[in-house]
Amino acid sequence: MTRAPRTLIASRLFPPEVSAGAFRLGALSRSLKERGADVLVLTTSPPDHAPLTSDPDGLQVRRWPVLRDRGGNVRGYLQYASYDVPLLLRLLFARFDVVVAESPPTTGLVVALVSAIRRRPVVYYAADVWTDGVISMGAPRIVIGLMRAMEREVLRRSKAIISVSDEVTERLLRLDADPDRIATVGNGIDTDVFTPDAVSPSVDDRYFVYTGTMSEWQRPDVFIRAFATIADQYPDVRLRFFGQGAVEQELRATARRLVPGRVDFGGVVSPKESASWIRGAVASLVSIVPGIGYDFARPTKTYAAAAVGTPVLFTGPEAGARLVRDAGLGRAVAFTPEDVAAGMQELLNENSDGLTEELRATRARWARAHVSLAAVASRVADVVARVREDWATRIDSARPAHAGDDGGPLS
Repeated sequence: MTRAPRTLIASRLFPPEVSAGAFRLGALSRSLKERGADVLVLTTSPPDHAPLTSDPDGLQVRRWPVLRDRGGNVRGYLQYASYDVPLLLRLLFARFDVVVAESPPTTGLVVALVSAIRRRPVVYYAADVWTDGVISMGAPRIVIGLMRAMEREVLRRSKAIISVSDEVTERLLRLDADPDRIATVGNGIDTDVFTPDAVSPSVDDRYFVYTGTMSEWQRPDVFIRAFATIADQYPDVRLRFFGQGAVEQELRATARRLVPGRVDFGGVVSPKESASWIRGAVASLVSIVPGIGYDFARPTKTYAAAAVGTPVLFTGPEAGARLVRDAGLGRAVAFTPEDVAAGMQELLNENSDGLTEELRATRARWARAHVSLAAVASRVADVVARVREDWATRIDSARPAHAGDDGGPLS
């Protein structure tokens, strides 16, 4: 009896961890299961702050304890190594027909090397370009060169490369990726969780909300600095931050200094809670620092707000700004406290005069049509299935004529 094909997903991020990467791969695993595939996930033990949930029925998830930074992230060379080194042995003894590897490139390289030994194809999920990231962080030239070499090697060894946007695809091509192997699938949000039907929290004050990672390449302190210039005019308005990250303590200190008592930090919350807070907000705050290597990014925060129907206040480079403007998702302003403050005032006025609610259904419809995570996952699953089938055909054509159905590595 022929067994179901097995897809292995190798990633340090997977639900219940709260991150865009975890959401992407969770959706992919569900899409593969719906197609009848046998799915094995090799991931990490979730951080203490992750929501308490069980793995979906029928999905095999094997977790490994790893080093995390103070914010609970697998971020940094030692943290990556604590996942990648054991992964090598885990892959050597796992059964799979095709493997999907999520960044960073260190993980991709481990997966590519073991897959070469095992004679299995690799699909690399390139949500961003890590070489750009280390350049933006001002890393030494030797580190940049090493990252570029690793990333190129992973791209060269991958039978297919998943890109989340045209901008990421362009950067992959600069790293000499084969254009015929790149599938640009877009990015998305779970429109079953992030929906206008989410229940707003029971709070009296109006508020702007920031959800997700607080990092050096987002610098969300720009929102606190902007709010400080208008806070006295709007005594009923607050800022609320949910999530964590490298600059969280700096944000807390800035808030205490500039607008004491007016900024709340709620920690990491579940997607359902995040949707609730976004639903009740005047606007969702999204930022990217221009000119440090992430100008191509289109943050998932934008999609989450759109799916709920809440306007976005985006500050940062043109790619993210153009998305907000073209789809009518809110306001896109320059990365200065003055421009952000002006955007806040405009959105507060729209909230007061009812325009926010009038546009909610339109924004949510746009999200369902364009950035459904289920649709993105289905496109990725198509690529994975095609890679597996092409590989199986190659193996069958190379197999001796007398070999039985159970004689090959993909049987």
